[in-house]
Amino acid sequence: MKAGEYDLIITVVNKGSSDDVMTAARKAGAYGGTLVNARGTGTNEYKKFFGTVVEPEKEMVMIIAEHASRNAIMEAVAQSAGLSKKGMGLTFSLPIDRVIGMSAADTEGSEQTE
Repeated sequence: MKAGEYDLIITVVNKGSSDDVMTAARKAGAYGGTLVNARGTGTNEYKKFFGTVVEPEKEMVMIIAEHASRNAIMEAVAQSAGLSKKGMGLTFSLPIDRVIGMSAADTEGSEQTE
């Protein structure tokens, strides 16, 4: 794998939206992703329910994607999850310079030695 070939796309959405995110991402070229349960900590996100503070539950979807597919995947995810609306979540990407353990990245372009 050459540096810059892959990006990590991270999408944070309200709980229950990760299936829509992954469906849109797969249609746009993603192979899969990892879901992490999370909670919001923004001061505007805390709500009171019968005097008890309720922290909103979030889901974080992490997708390793080829750089060439990144924008299409992010646009599909943003549209599917309604990220243009306030409070619906966000998506961003980070460059990856090395991956170990992802079979396509480990075997592509490498020689096997004995």
